Amino acid sequence: MLTEEQLSSYAENGFLVVPDVFDADALRHLNSVTDDFVKGSCAVQVSNDLYDLAPEHSADNPMVRRIKDPQLQDDVYRSASRHEPLVDIVEDLLGHGVRFDHGKLNIKPPMGSAAIEWHQDWAFYPHTNDDMLAVGILLEDCGPENGPLMVIPGSHRGPTYDHHHEGYFAGACKRTDMGHLTADAVALTGKAGSCTFHHVRALHASTRNSGPRERRLLLYSYMAVDAWPLIPVFDIEAFDEQILRGVPTREPRQVEVPVRLPLPRREGTDGIFDDQAVIIDQQMVG
Repeated sequence: MLTEEQLSSYAENGFLVVPDVFDADALRHLNSVTDDFVKGSCAVQVSNDLYDLAPEHSADNPMVRRIKDPQLQDDVYRSASRHEPLVDIVEDLLGHGVRFDHGKLNIKPPMGSAAIEWHQDWAFYPHTNDDMLAVGILLEDCGPENGPLMVIPGSHRGPTYDHHHEGYFAGACKRTDMGHLTADAVALTGKAGSCTFHHVRALHASTRNSGPRERRLLLYSYMAVDAWPLIPVFDIEAFDEQILRGVPTREPRQVEVPVRLPLPRREGTDGIFDDQAVIIDQQMVG
């Protein structure tokens, strides 16, 4: 699916944007289902197992920051996670089979709060090797004003940063630790139907949406079949059922990569917005 130039760019920079992975019909179905979920949030007052709601959310003005595990909520989302052209690209980038891991749909309301501070996905779920990536499916056109995903080129080949604060996992790096790196960040913008791909160790973040319309980003994480979690709490049969390409293995591939464990966790936190609230509130990120 990918050219040698695209593969080399991903290896060098740790990210890639590929246009036209999803057509207009697929986008129409995905957005229609998403509209229904956003409408459904009007009956919910606080975040739950389905919704992560912004503090300003109300029945009259629904402000959904995240739909959790969308692939478990509707077959349209599940089909998107297994879309053949998408999985072909992931297989090209991983090179050791493809296992689906998890999903989320991040929504940034216009002029709302839903910024994500600098972090590495690797800090949340380290594995025996780092042939892992996240795919962002743009459900709407995304320009610089819409709070796009920003990635620091080459950061996937650097250190694993400390994501802790006061002894607890906070899900964000301190900008003082990152030095000048944020000045090199690249915004991953594109037309609806495009997909972004970023390496599990790539430093990334996003600002608030200052545009007049929502930014909807359907995010799915994938890994090589022989990448196994270092905090192994799983049902082995369910784990194997997530393999999309390749065959099960009982021999995890181990590589020498810098690892930090996302432990301990603060009680009562519910996702990255809660994790990062502590470090943001105390102005630890500048």
